[in-house]
Amino acid sequence: MPSKYFWTGFGFISIIFHLTLIFSGLVPNLVSRPLHMALALPWAFIFLSNTPLQRYTGYLFTLLGLAATFWVAYNADVLSDQYGYISQNYQLWIAATLLFCVLEMARRCIGWPLPMVAAIALFYGLFGQHVPGEFGHPGTPIGSFLGTLTIAEGGIWGKLTGVSVSIVAIFVIFGAVLNAGEAGQGFMNLALTAAGRLKGGAAKVSVISSALFGSISGSASANVASTGAITLPAMTKLGYPKSLAGATEAVASSGGQIMPPLMGAGAFVMVELTGIPYQSIMLAAILPAILYFWAVWVGIDAFALRYNLKAVSKDQQPSRRNLLITCSFFMVPFSLLLWGMFGPAYTPQFAASIAILGGALLLFFNSKGLSNKQEFLNRIEDVGTNAGKQIAMIASIILCASIVVGVLSITGLGVKITSLIISGSSGMLWPAILLTAIACLILGMEVPTTAAYVICISVAGPALSQLGLSPLQAHLFVFWFALLSTITPPVCGSVFIAAGMVKENWLKVAGTAMMLGVGLYLIPLAMIANPSLIQLGNSPFLAILSALKIALALYFISMALIAPFKKIKRALYLLIGIVLIFGFSI
Repeated sequence: MPSKYFWTGFGFISIIFHLTLIFSGLVPNLVSRPLHMALALPWAFIFLSNTPLQRYTGYLFTLLGLAATFWVAYNADVLSDQYGYISQNYQLWIAATLLFCVLEMARRCIGWPLPMVAAIALFYGLFGQHVPGEFGHPGTPIGSFLGTLTIAEGGIWGKLTGVSVSIVAIFVIFGAVLNAGEAGQGFMNLALTAAGRLKGGAAKVSVISSALFGSISGSASANVASTGAITLPAMTKLGYPKSLAGATEAVASSGGQIMPPLMGAGAFVMVELTGIPYQSIMLAAILPAILYFWAVWVGIDAFALRYNLKAVSKDQQPSRRNLLITCSFFMVPFSLLLWGMFGPAYTPQFAASIAILGGALLLFFNSKGLSNKQEFLNRIEDVGTNAGKQIAMIASIILCASIVVGVLSITGLGVKITSLIISGSSGMLWPAILLTAIACLILGMEVPTTAAYVICISVAGPALSQLGLSPLQAHLFVFWFALLSTITPPVCGSVFIAAGMVKENWLKVAGTAMMLGVGLYLIPLAMIANPSLIQLGNSPFLAILSALKIALALYFISMALIAPFKKIKRALYLLIGIVLIFGFSI
């Protein structure tokens, strides 16, 4: 196994490559995207190896993958003239190698479900002409099918991979730089100061810190593991029920994937798929995200009526001086990011590059002054290793999802599923939304949120648009519902992690999480019933008015579900909440 110095150095090669692309002008897509995959291969196949067999096969797959990706990058000019058609037998082997490596990368990084979906899609593309009825396809020559997926700017080198190369990787580097310094402590100190003294303060600290940390991590699991290491022991020591402690952390951490600016890479994929500027998507997503955390906050207040949820003791809260110093470790980079995007209106990746520079300079400092040499070197090691690993993880997911999207496009299956949704809903919007929500929930249980969103929007997006939704409504709705599986049984990753950390039955944690996270189920529907909610950029007054109405609705519904009220009062509160969301729109 290569040493940690190798991985740190290799991580910085990945960082330098992706940052260089931002400043180097136009690099051909068939050069940058294969090299992006090449940089991900060793992380997926060697770094994540746990057994000698995995390591030895990992070296083999890495060598084969590197040979194939470098061949594509080296021959980019020639391949662009082939228009996605493989004319040589050896090119078929290269195509097969690339596809197999993508499937195996994803399997090693995130498990079987997504690669299985992609493998079924490939099988359908190759043999779907033998499927009887309307869901078969006429058949595509193997040279054209494999070529479109592997040697053209479609398939695994398509738009989604372009997003991973040019935007997602940059924000992953940004998150790695912030996490290596004291930004995480700044988040925690701000949360302790803002909410620690309140009733249920330890749980509310979890909500605020998870919202802040999740805005740069974009990963529910990473959020639970990091903020949960501090908030879960604090809650259990104060006597909170373990199921409530675990649920609070799981639900709050899941919100990181809907909290701008990162949104688990979803925002950047949305930019590419909709053509809507990133700044507009960020503005559209911010009020629903705030409402989500508001619903969790109200849920904690409702649980406080059941249990004696104590505040955090004063001696555990940071001093004002410590708060100001530690908050600067995330406020400076965040301010640079927002200034770059909304001041000179730079591209998100250029603004993030400036913020990365600001965050990198802060690595020289800690809350007491200058970092010592060892502390600085440890931070540099964290940046290189975490950035390289996270870029590879997201690349593996997006490359694998790109296979599915490519097959849907080549075979026309996406159009057929769209027609099925429209006919199954009898051309009515709300039944179509229900069908789409079920599909998102089922698919989200098996594959990562971003991949589930990409696949669902590819097949359901056109149907929702035909039934009257704006592109932004459709995309945000699908993205939110793809996230349901983080807290909804039977597959609820955030709940499993949090339940393990507090040593509680995961079903108890999941039941509590679903009540606390009721906003995750209702807010996407509220976006449909109240279109002005996502129009903060165009109609700020109406958007805020709509958000206040939905905030009131979530208050009533959360209280009805959680607070120890009598049945009549519960029913009344529930009815008021439903009427506020669906009865009239602003």
